[in-house]
Amino acid sequence: MSAPSEPRAGRPEELVVALTKAGRTKIRYPAELVRDDGVRVTVRAPWAAPGVRDFGFVRFEPGDVFTEHYWRDRWFAVKEVRTGDGGLKGWYCDITRPAVLADGVLAVEDLDLWVSADGSCVLRLDEDEFEASGLAGQDPAAAGAAASALDELERLARSEGLAPLLA
Repeated sequence: MSAPSEPRAGRPEELVVALTKAGRTKIRYPAELVRDDGVRVTVRAPWAAPGVRDFGFVRFEPGDVFTEHYWRDRWFAVKEVRTGDGGLKGWYCDITRPAVLADGVLAVEDLDLWVSADGSCVLRLDEDEFEASGLAGQDPAAAGAAASALDELERLARSEGLAPLLA
């Protein structure tokens, strides 16, 4: 575990977020460290994939800014998604093993949850991929922790919302 840190004034600390799925790197992208208190790492990054990704319930597109919160002791990450002009689109939540930050790389694995900005739309995503991964048979404890984390995030999203979690 790296020591708590704040970016140096005038010069943001850069790192790389490496998202893996089923043991393979899904995407790597540069991000700016916002805060690391030893438990939660917060980074900011522009939309990293090429072009627009339209999920039907939200569009991620060039200019969007993601403020991403990763925990070293929780099985989820919460990504606040805003338009380039600051409008809140919502929160994209990854169910992950606890994050590891080492040598400038923030490593995370992913099951997803989408929460719209107004909280009216809460969707569980990738459940079929999670089931197909075989994690429940290979590592029942990890599968149970991931399922519990997804339940916890959905409960929070449907009750008080995710903003208090990120404050």
